[in-house]
Amino acid sequence: MAPPYSWMSTEEVQLQTLTLTLIPGLPNDLASLILAFIPYSHQSRLKSVSKSWKLFLSSGTLISLRQSLLPSSARSHLLCIFPQDPSISSPYLFDPKNLAWRELPAMPCNPHAYGLCNFTSISVGPHLYVIGGSLFDTRSFPLDRPCSSSSTFRFNFLNWKWESLSSMLSPRGSFACAVIPNSNKIVVAGGGSRHPMYGAAGSRMSSVEMYDIGKDEWVPLDGLPRFRAGCVGFFVGNGEEKEFWVMGGYGECRTISGVFPVDEYYKDAVVMELKSGGKWREVGDMWEEGERRMLGKIVVLEGDGWHVPAIFMLDRGDIFRYDMASNQWLKETSVPRKASDESSVGFVALDGELHVLTLLDGIKLPDTQKLRRNKRSAALLLQIYHPKKERWRSVITKPPFNRPLNFRMAVICAIGL
Repeated sequence: MAPPYSWMSTEEVQLQTLTLTLIPGLPNDLASLILAFIPYSHQSRLKSVSKSWKLFLSSGTLISLRQSLLPSSARSHLLCIFPQDPSISSPYLFDPKNLAWRELPAMPCNPHAYGLCNFTSISVGPHLYVIGGSLFDTRSFPLDRPCSSSSTFRFNFLNWKWESLSSMLSPRGSFACAVIPNSNKIVVAGGGSRHPMYGAAGSRMSSVEMYDIGKDEWVPLDGLPRFRAGCVGFFVGNGEEKEFWVMGGYGECRTISGVFPVDEYYKDAVVMELKSGGKWREVGDMWEEGERRMLGKIVVLEGDGWHVPAIFMLDRGDIFRYDMASNQWLKETSVPRKASDESSVGFVALDGELHVLTLLDGIKLPDTQKLRRNKRSAALLLQIYHPKKERWRSVITKPPFNRPLNFRMAVICAIGL
């Protein structure tokens, strides 16, 4: 039998020592490579084939092999959906191609904090990060005043466990966040303490910091030109030309008749040029007065087949693409079936496509389907748009959650395994 490669774990060595054959007639190192091509959503159901398959399919080596050998396009592209506070309600992985769901363990619980939302979830390799957020703390006064979190957690798919990492220097929720391309570093910017239960209340901030994954360390960077919360962030360019863009969000808050709080939403963007030592420059307004009140939901398509990131916005049932040359949003397409409640819609980029998630209860159904509405109330509709092919398709699934998804509170991110 061929000796194990350097990437083989102790469990794979045990497989050979115990002469547990993965595939009869093949050495285990070759059989491991073959099994590594099994889509992620099919792996759990194949563990019952044999003792050796159960051991291998449960090991971290399988994920390591897929990450190192398979190109991004060949991996399983999954959605991770956090329906609510991940310390009390488990997140789920969803495979849109196979309509398969898989529950993840709940995040470690803090007995003093509850109602976590407005956090950011982002994937780097075989890891899923949960950063910051807004919550309530029983040790604060008054008890109903929302505060922000500085906690950072990571779910490791290699050992199927949550890990607590170094906390951010400044607690924040509703902030811009992105991974620096070709690096193990994450940048966060802006944010505040707002909680969805309290309108325009909460703090705003301008601080920026960077997380070094290898060192498990947060370091400060130059702050934003002004306070900005509820914003989105992404990177453009490679090498020394990398730029960190922060768009939209809100800053100051004014009141109507001295009573009703109203946010002042930004129509511009700011850009950090990394080659100039992290200095910021401002980009002018992206739309005219009266065109729209605020930036819609933003997603970024990048990776294989995209020379530069493509930035898309979902706004009132229409999808727009951002043109950097003109600093304008140009209409790309319209969602085939628009939701009656436009704010309760999920929008995420996955595997080169745009996914619009809506509960069927929130869809304007034709009269012929209204009688069946109650039976389909728990179903989730995914309308999927391929920008290069300019085509729409849709799938329907029944999520395993105990209550309907509230996309104002839920957090969704993509991961390739």
